[in-house]
Amino acid sequence: MKRAIISDIHGNLEALQAVLDDIRAQGVEEVFCLGDIIGYGPNPCECLDLVIDNVRVGLLGNHDQGALFDPEGFNTGAERAIFWTRDQLEKPGGDRNSIDRRWDFLGALPRIHRDGKWLYVHGSPRNPVNEYVFPEDIYNQKKIEKLFSLVEFGCFQGHTHVPGVFTESRNFMTPDETGYVYRYEQQKFMCNVGSVGQPRDGDPRPCYVIQEPHQLTFRRVEYDPGLPANKIYNIPELDDFLGDRIKQGR
Repeated sequence: MKRAIISDIHGNLEALQAVLDDIRAQGVEEVFCLGDIIGYGPNPCECLDLVIDNVRVGLLGNHDQGALFDPEGFNTGAERAIFWTRDQLEKPGGDRNSIDRRWDFLGALPRIHRDGKWLYVHGSPRNPVNEYVFPEDIYNQKKIEKLFSLVEFGCFQGHTHVPGVFTESRNFMTPDETGYVYRYEQQKFMCNVGSVGQPRDGDPRPCYVIQEPHQLTFRRVEYDPGLPANKIYNIPELDDFLGDRIKQGR
């Protein structure tokens, strides 16, 4: 098995295209997406179409949920982006079949996927859509113990846009610290696969993970973040800050 796991595309078409090209070059057999296909970014329809055509398992993220229903707990910029995204998905004059296909896909996304000893979520094992698990949570013993009690062996998640591996012994290792490869044996782990469209670990390159027997590989992909950022700057409903964030990786 060689499985690519992507997350948090956030309507960044150029980043998604670069990641899918890299995935094909790695000889990957299947792709899982952990949610937040849309929200923040300028190309929600195109990103949805690529995910529908290329992903075997997709999960619901909080921004996907926000587009389907009323966004809850979003800051002003994120809320404005969701309302704009919703308008794009229901664009008057668009092809009705394509519009329905995207909405049907979003509406059918599950909150959780299990594959034997593997668990796949957007947020956390406890709250699959909305709970954040940050690196500093390793100091919150009760939280970490509760989360790992819900994991049989390995859990893959996104949501924070910060890649790395949490171990049951309350350690967090960045991709740099593992040499971009984490070899797993007996200790439970949770892996944040990072973000395709809006990284927040100081590296603007899209990040995803390849899962293989006995190891995980973090992949960073080169592309021009100025392309999606400039699109955002030209859309009044999207805050310029969202474009800055793509370029800065923060």
